[in-house]
Amino acid sequence: MARYFDVHPHDPQPRAIGQVVDLLRGGALIVYPTDSGYALGCSVDNQEGAERIRRLRHLDDKHHFTLVCCDFAQLGQLVHLDNAAFRAIKASTPGPYTFILKATPEVPRRLAHPKKRSVGVRIPDNRVAQAILHELGEPLLSSSLLLPGAEPFTDGWQIKEELDHQVDAVVDAGDAGTEPTTVVDWTEGAPEVVRVGAGDPSRFA
Repeated sequence: MARYFDVHPHDPQPRAIGQVVDLLRGGALIVYPTDSGYALGCSVDNQEGAERIRRLRHLDDKHHFTLVCCDFAQLGQLVHLDNAAFRAIKASTPGPYTFILKATPEVPRRLAHPKKRSVGVRIPDNRVAQAILHELGEPLLSSSLLLPGAEPFTDGWQIKEELDHQVDAVVDAGDAGTEPTTVVDWTEGAPEVVRVGAGDPSRFA
Protein backbone atom coordinates (compact mmCIF):
# COMPACT_ATOMS: atom_id res chain seq x y z
CA MET A 1 0.00 0.00 0.00
CA ALA A 2 1.39 3.41 -1.02
CA ARG A 3 2.16 6.07 1.57
CA TYR A 4 0.09 9.19 0.98
CA PHE A 5 1.44 12.70 1.58
CA ASP A 6 -0.93 15.67 1.31
CA VAL A 7 1.40 18.67 0.96
CA HIS A 8 0.84 22.37 0.45
CA PRO A 9 1.54 23.28 -3.20
CA HIS A 10 3.39 26.52 -2.41
CA ASP A 11 4.79 25.87 1.07
CA PRO A 12 5.38 22.10 1.36
CA GLN A 13 5.78 20.83 4.90
CA PRO A 14 9.49 20.03 5.57
CA ARG A 15 8.63 16.96 7.65
CA ALA A 16 6.62 15.41 4.81
CA ILE A 17 9.35 16.24 2.28
CA GLY A 18 11.94 14.65 4.56
CA GLN A 19 9.87 11.46 4.80
CA VAL A 20 9.47 11.30 1.02
CA VAL A 21 13.23 11.69 0.53
CA ASP A 22 13.92 8.97 3.12
CA LEU A 23 11.69 6.66 1.08
CA LEU A 24 13.53 7.57 -2.14
CA ARG A 25 16.88 6.83 -0.51
CA GLY A 26 15.47 3.48 0.60
CA GLY A 27 14.61 2.48 -2.97
CA ALA A 28 11.03 3.73 -3.29
CA LEU A 29 9.14 4.61 -6.46
CA ILE A 30 7.04 7.73 -5.91
CA VAL A 31 4.48 9.84 -7.72
CA TYR A 32 5.11 13.58 -7.32
CA PRO A 33 3.84 16.84 -8.88
CA THR A 34 5.72 18.87 -11.47
CA ASP A 35 4.90 21.96 -13.53
CA SER A 36 3.53 19.68 -16.28
CA GLY A 37 1.48 17.10 -14.44
CA TYR A 38 2.29 14.27 -12.07
CA ALA A 39 5.39 12.14 -12.63
CA LEU A 40 6.94 8.88 -11.49
CA GLY A 41 10.30 9.21 -9.79
CA CYS A 42 13.04 7.20 -8.10
CA SER A 43 16.71 7.66 -7.27
CA VAL A 44 19.13 7.50 -10.20
CA ASP A 45 20.86 4.37 -8.88
CA ASN A 46 17.56 2.52 -8.33
CA GLN A 47 17.62 0.00 -11.21
CA GLU A 48 14.51 -1.81 -9.96
CA GLY A 49 12.68 1.54 -9.80
CA ALA A 50 13.51 2.19 -13.44
CA GLU A 51 12.20 -1.25 -14.40
CA ARG A 52 9.00 -0.63 -12.43
CA ILE A 53 8.46 2.61 -14.39
CA ARG A 54 8.98 0.70 -17.65
CA ARG A 55 6.44 -1.95 -16.63
CA LEU A 56 3.88 0.61 -15.47
CA ARG A 57 4.10 2.62 -18.68
CA HIS A 58 4.78 -0.31 -21.06
CA LEU A 59 8.05 1.28 -22.21
CA ASP A 60 10.86 -0.41 -24.12
CA ASP A 61 14.58 -0.07 -23.43
CA LYS A 62 14.88 2.76 -25.99
CA HIS A 63 12.77 5.10 -23.87
CA HIS A 64 14.47 8.32 -22.81
CA PHE A 65 14.17 8.63 -19.06
CA THR A 66 14.38 12.17 -17.75
CA LEU A 67 16.83 13.27 -15.09
CA VAL A 68 15.00 15.97 -13.14
CA CYS A 69 17.38 18.51 -11.62
CA CYS A 70 17.00 21.19 -8.96
CA ASP A 71 19.09 23.78 -10.78
CA PHE A 72 21.21 24.55 -13.82
CA ALA A 73 24.48 23.66 -12.09
CA GLN A 74 23.21 20.13 -11.43
CA LEU A 75 21.92 19.80 -15.00
CA GLY A 76 25.28 20.92 -16.39
CA GLN A 77 27.05 17.97 -14.73
CA LEU A 78 24.89 15.48 -16.64
CA VAL A 79 24.96 16.73 -20.24
CA HIS A 80 27.32 18.38 -22.70
CA LEU A 81 26.37 22.00 -23.44
CA ASP A 82 27.86 24.22 -26.13
CA ASN A 83 27.54 27.99 -25.75
CA ALA A 84 24.28 28.26 -27.70
CA ALA A 85 22.61 25.44 -25.74
CA PHE A 86 23.94 26.85 -22.46
CA ARG A 87 22.42 30.28 -23.06
CA ALA A 88 19.08 29.07 -24.42
CA ILE A 89 18.49 26.40 -21.77
CA LYS A 90 19.57 28.64 -18.90
CA ALA A 91 17.14 31.32 -20.11
CA SER A 92 14.20 28.90 -20.24
CA THR A 93 14.68 27.07 -16.93
CA PRO A 94 13.09 26.35 -14.58
CA GLY A 95 10.10 25.62 -16.77
CA PRO A 96 8.05 22.95 -18.58
CA TYR A 97 10.77 21.84 -21.00
CA THR A 98 12.69 18.59 -21.41
CA PHE A 99 16.02 18.80 -23.24
CA ILE A 100 17.65 15.80 -24.91
CA LEU A 101 21.42 16.20 -24.96
CA LYS A 102 24.57 14.10 -25.09
CA ALA A 103 25.23 12.58 -21.68
CA THR A 104 28.42 13.08 -19.69
CA PRO A 105 30.17 10.13 -17.97
CA GLU A 106 28.24 11.13 -14.81
CA VAL A 107 25.16 9.45 -16.32
CA PRO A 108 25.03 5.64 -15.93
CA ARG A 109 25.17 3.94 -19.34
CA ARG A 110 21.91 2.09 -18.69
CA LEU A 111 20.05 5.42 -18.48
CA ALA A 112 21.36 6.89 -21.73
CA HIS A 113 20.08 6.13 -25.23
CA PRO A 114 21.94 2.95 -26.28
CA LYS A 115 23.20 4.41 -29.59
CA LYS A 116 23.16 8.19 -29.17
CA ARG A 117 24.42 8.24 -25.55
CA SER A 118 21.85 10.97 -24.95
CA VAL A 119 19.56 11.64 -22.00
CA GLY A 120 16.62 13.90 -21.20
CA VAL A 121 17.07 16.58 -18.53
CA ARG A 122 14.76 19.19 -17.04
CA ILE A 123 14.37 21.68 -14.18
CA PRO A 124 10.74 21.90 -13.03
CA ASP A 125 9.10 25.14 -11.91
CA ASN A 126 7.18 23.50 -9.07
CA ARG A 127 7.82 24.17 -5.40
CA VAL A 128 7.05 20.65 -4.21
CA ALA A 129 9.29 19.04 -6.81
CA GLN A 130 12.02 21.56 -5.99
CA ALA A 131 11.71 20.85 -2.26
CA ILE A 132 12.14 17.12 -2.89
CA LEU A 133 15.13 17.68 -5.18
CA HIS A 134 16.90 20.06 -2.79
CA GLU A 135 16.40 17.70 0.15
CA LEU A 136 17.55 14.71 -1.92
CA GLY A 137 20.64 16.54 -3.16
CA GLU A 138 20.75 14.73 -6.50
CA PRO A 139 18.60 14.38 -9.63
CA LEU A 140 15.52 12.19 -9.78
CA LEU A 141 15.12 9.54 -12.45
CA SER A 142 11.69 10.40 -13.75
CA SER A 143 8.98 9.79 -16.33
CA SER A 144 5.58 11.41 -16.85
CA LEU A 145 2.69 9.56 -15.23
CA LEU A 146 1.01 8.62 -18.51
CA LEU A 147 -0.42 5.11 -18.40
CA PRO A 148 -1.40 3.16 -21.54
CA GLY A 149 -5.00 3.88 -22.56
CA ALA A 150 -5.67 6.16 -19.58
CA GLU A 151 -6.33 9.88 -19.29
CA PRO A 152 -3.66 11.91 -17.45
CA PHE A 153 -4.18 12.00 -13.69
CA THR A 154 -4.92 15.37 -12.09
CA ASP A 155 -5.90 14.30 -8.57
CA GLY A 156 -3.40 12.84 -6.09
CA TRP A 157 -6.03 10.85 -4.21
CA GLN A 158 -7.19 9.25 -7.48
CA ILE A 159 -3.56 8.29 -8.20
CA LYS A 160 -3.34 6.74 -4.74
CA GLU A 161 -6.45 4.64 -5.41
CA GLU A 162 -5.38 3.59 -8.92
CA LEU A 163 -1.72 2.79 -8.17
CA ASP A 164 -1.91 1.84 -4.50
CA HIS A 165 -0.02 -1.44 -4.98
CA GLN A 166 2.24 -0.34 -7.83
CA VAL A 167 4.06 2.63 -6.28
CA ASP A 168 5.42 3.22 -2.78
CA ALA A 169 4.29 6.81 -2.16
CA VAL A 170 2.05 9.50 -3.66
CA VAL A 171 2.81 13.17 -3.02
CA ASP A 172 -0.44 15.08 -3.52
CA ALA A 173 -0.16 18.85 -4.04
CA GLY A 174 -3.47 19.40 -5.80
CA ASP A 175 -4.01 19.85 -9.52
CA ALA A 176 -0.65 19.84 -11.33
CA GLY A 177 -2.13 20.14 -14.82
CA THR A 178 -2.03 17.55 -17.57
CA GLU A 179 -0.04 19.10 -20.40
CA PRO A 180 3.38 17.42 -20.73
CA THR A 181 6.64 19.25 -21.27
CA THR A 182 7.80 20.61 -24.59
CA VAL A 183 10.70 18.35 -25.67
CA VAL A 184 13.72 19.86 -27.44
CA ASP A 185 16.35 17.55 -28.97
CA TRP A 186 19.78 19.19 -29.01
CA THR A 187 21.87 16.12 -29.83
CA GLU A 188 22.77 17.30 -33.35
CA GLY A 189 24.09 20.69 -32.25
CA ALA A 190 20.92 22.69 -32.96
CA PRO A 191 17.51 22.64 -31.26
CA GLU A 192 14.71 20.53 -32.76
CA VAL A 193 11.31 20.63 -31.08
CA VAL A 194 10.15 17.01 -31.12
CA ARG A 195 7.05 17.48 -28.94
CA VAL A 196 5.05 20.63 -28.35
CA GLY A 197 3.69 20.80 -24.83
CA ALA A 198 3.36 23.28 -21.98
CA GLY A 199 6.53 25.24 -22.79
CA ASP A 200 6.52 27.86 -25.56
CA PRO A 201 8.31 26.19 -28.51
CA SER A 202 8.91 29.45 -30.42
CA ARG A 203 12.08 30.28 -28.48
CA PHE A 204 13.67 27.17 -30.06
CA ALA A 205 12.31 27.68 -33.57
